[in-house]
Amino acid sequence: MPTAHPSSYPLLQSIGEPADLRRLPRGELKPLADELRNFVLESVSRTGGHLSSNLGTVELTVALHYVFNTPEDRLVWDVGHQTYPHKILTGRRERMATLRQLGGLSGFPMRAESPFDAFGTAHSSTSISAALGMALAAKQKGEDRRAVAIIGDGAMSAGMAFEALNNAGVSDCNLLVILNDNDMSISPPVGALNRYLAQLMSGHFYAAAKNVGKQVLKAAPPLFELAKRFEQHAKGMVVPATLFEQFGFNYIGPIDGHDLDSLIPTLENLRDLTGPQFLHVVTKKGRGYGRAEADPVSYHGPGKFDPAVGLQKATAASAPTFTQVFGQWLCDMAAQDTRLVGITPAMREGSGLVEFEKRFPRRYYDVGIAEQHAVTFAAGLACEGLKPVVAIYSTFLQRAYDQLIHDVALQNLPVVFALDRAGLVGADGATHAGAYDIPFLRCIPNMSIACPSDENQCRGLLSAAYAQNHPVAVRYPRGAGAGVAVQPGLEALPFGKGEIRRAAGLGGKPREPGKGIALLAFGTLLHPALAVAEKLGATVADMRWAKPLDLELLLQVAADHEALVTLEDGAVMGGAGSAVLEALQAAAILKPVLQLGLPDRFIEHGDPVKLMAMQGLDAAGIEKSIQERFPALVEKAQAALKLVA
Repeated sequence: MPTAHPSSYPLLQSIGEPADLRRLPRGELKPLADELRNFVLESVSRTGGHLSSNLGTVELTVALHYVFNTPEDRLVWDVGHQTYPHKILTGRRERMATLRQLGGLSGFPMRAESPFDAFGTAHSSTSISAALGMALAAKQKGEDRRAVAIIGDGAMSAGMAFEALNNAGVSDCNLLVILNDNDMSISPPVGALNRYLAQLMSGHFYAAAKNVGKQVLKAAPPLFELAKRFEQHAKGMVVPATLFEQFGFNYIGPIDGHDLDSLIPTLENLRDLTGPQFLHVVTKKGRGYGRAEADPVSYHGPGKFDPAVGLQKATAASAPTFTQVFGQWLCDMAAQDTRLVGITPAMREGSGLVEFEKRFPRRYYDVGIAEQHAVTFAAGLACEGLKPVVAIYSTFLQRAYDQLIHDVALQNLPVVFALDRAGLVGADGATHAGAYDIPFLRCIPNMSIACPSDENQCRGLLSAAYAQNHPVAVRYPRGAGAGVAVQPGLEALPFGKGEIRRAAGLGGKPREPGKGIALLAFGTLLHPALAVAEKLGATVADMRWAKPLDLELLLQVAADHEALVTLEDGAVMGGAGSAVLEALQAAAILKPVLQLGLPDRFIEHGDPVKLMAMQGLDAAGIEKSIQERFPALVEKAQAALKLVA
């Protein structure tokens, strides 16, 4: 069990950088690995973060930094949430207490954070492509260094990984690909490739038989040579060598990824070989912490917890999360409509499909980490009269943009996209922020975008999206909303229609026509907008739809007010505020508009409430922006407020 006292980590305390690790005697590496594993467990239990994956990569990380001359040799981790041991060994041990916090360490590799982070990898299946680029760059520049891609088995389900293998196998460069085979991505892995890789778990028979046979036949050299030649032809029937050798790689493995006595000599041999190499290692998620080994999904990304006790069952929350609202709606709609099918790209838990899978297993499809396939697969289902609902994070839909346009929207197919994690997501940072969905979706013909402001509205807009005969995205943030009670039933809110939520002037007095400010809120920023409007006597419109805009409502509000303010928790460039400006221009209406949303920069990880305040998107920030842009209107409103008082 880990302890916070530094004396518990004497070896780890001596490692300031990998060069220190490489000076250790080989015999001290196993005790170092034990300390490193305990330190990871202690750190994550105090800060929250990714746990199971990092406990599984401890020995592999030690071996890689021991054998390779990092950072001169490049390590590219995929997915990057398995890099906490790497961060600890590369000079960031003391900063682990700041993990995923504002101004602290990122939960993923970040080039700006350390020279040992060769490539940012917060999404999956990119490592082989990036490492190949680094390997060929080294060759072109005449530099003698190695490039290593460490890719998890779940990430191998994405087409991009195989595109890179196909390219790398015919490239003359020093590239090592390590398949970290832990039989686990985030959700349990799926697909034919995973089943193929899983055969290695019974491959111990092959390895044992091969070793015994060699010992017996060494006494008869001609038979031994015959057996070796036969082995080269037969091993493809037992282990997945043939698959990767057909891509042009020299395949080695599988070997135990927790056995340093196997890992280090193997890596040393591969380091000295030329051409594309492929090493297959077997690891166990949660290694060394029994609770995480038994339940790697729950311990994939836990919050703070006591390692001696483990994760505690969550108490009933006062308000359901948007994800839970979606999951319940999906089950309810599926019970009513047998055409509904649910699709997720390896995010069953994160997207709220656990109950749906239990209740409707024949209508549940986890396609693995393959977002492009998920979208076109949904298109094929829709072509045959089914009603696909793709539950996907906003940031992951970016990976299937071509499919979204050509396979769904161009054919005007009725696919519902439930976009979880819209807006800022907090600790996962810029790579996972759903900041761009409104701009990249609203420019696509046939596509509509709904922006619920609370949990109950989310359910009604999901029903509205499902009722359409064209593609619709419903975007909602991570976590709970304003605490609005969710009503049962599947009644759809009106398509493309918003509503006025506050029209009164100061002190409840009617507002003069053509006077004052109107706030047009898209999504959950409705609630700080209402708070600001109470102070300024402003009108608030809950727009609900970024596309199509409620033009009738917009033109009415524009006619009745001197200035407009648009509010959205997405990128302001090309977002819903831009849509308002375009609509006003098309109607030949000249009206001052203040657009508030996420600025044109990537926003770091941290507490989402603080991050929103830093962007000026809390009530205080919104009020300040309005005061700065429209001081005369605010001054008149405040004068009127004094008169009312």
